[in-house]
Amino acid sequence: MSTPNYNRYKRESLTAYAFAAPALILLSLFLLAPFLLAFGFSFTDQRLIANDQMATEFIGMRNYLRLFDDDSFYAALRNNFLFVVLVAPLQSAFALFLALLVNKHARGIKFFRTIYFMPVATTMAVVAVIWSLMYSPDQGLINHFLAFVSFDLIGPQDWLRNPMLVLPAVMLMSIWQGVGFQMLVFLAGLQAIPVDLYEAAMLDGASRWHQFFYITLPLLRNTTIFVLLTTTIYAFQLFTQVQIIANSGSVAPLDSFRTVVMLMVQEGFRNGKLGYASALSVIFFMIVLLISILQRFLLKEERQVQ
Repeated sequence: MSTPNYNRYKRESLTAYAFAAPALILLSLFLLAPFLLAFGFSFTDQRLIANDQMATEFIGMRNYLRLFDDDSFYAALRNNFLFVVLVAPLQSAFALFLALLVNKHARGIKFFRTIYFMPVATTMAVVAVIWSLMYSPDQGLINHFLAFVSFDLIGPQDWLRNPMLVLPAVMLMSIWQGVGFQMLVFLAGLQAIPVDLYEAAMLDGASRWHQFFYITLPLLRNTTIFVLLTTTIYAFQLFTQVQIIANSGSVAPLDSFRTVVMLMVQEGFRNGKLGYASALSVIFFMIVLLISILQRFLLKEERQVQ
């Protein structure tokens, strides 16, 4: 490489690093450093409140061995996986359906786009409180609606006290709150598809279903991958809904709906076992990372559409 070209390449590289430096510094401070700190704490009996008479000691793999013997951890992990397996595909499919509905040039369509997106702009804590009232067995709107559509064949359900219903209730609430964001992502993908393809398909006699399966879905592949990845990651972070439900009063047994993040918070801040909570966070981080990598590998993006 000649000297002028090398100097230009060096200047461009320094400029790129200068622009990236603030983001890299913030990521290191708020993501990398806390993870390394948690990784170190996971090998100790670190407590939330320091005690001069009981100094922090290195205990090796004891926290990890205890974790794999903890039934609460397996119950929380099961709830997380069940939530992800059901919510990620259902929410993504529903979001695509809504995006197809609002991808029209009709009067008042912006109003419906706004209505569908409004739950996303609402704080999850507020949504959880409102839905907890709607799930009330006596005066809740959900039970009244089910009784109305079933002609009173379905009686009142105690959604938040029944171990079999509490997690599906959280799923329904979460899908309602988050589907608007995925809808906007799919809508952007739909509007990027050339209209000429649909016109050519109509001239060839293709039905609406054929256009959807052979034009829309293939050209939405990258958008679908992005939606599935982000929805999966958000689903693993489930905390606010279940925490508010747990604090609402008489509810189902915790192991029927508690997630790993909620277990971490309880062990670290309520029980003061910071070392054990750190071990939980490390294991959970590795599980989510492996699933994300596997999902990314199985659902490869198409770099270029011919």
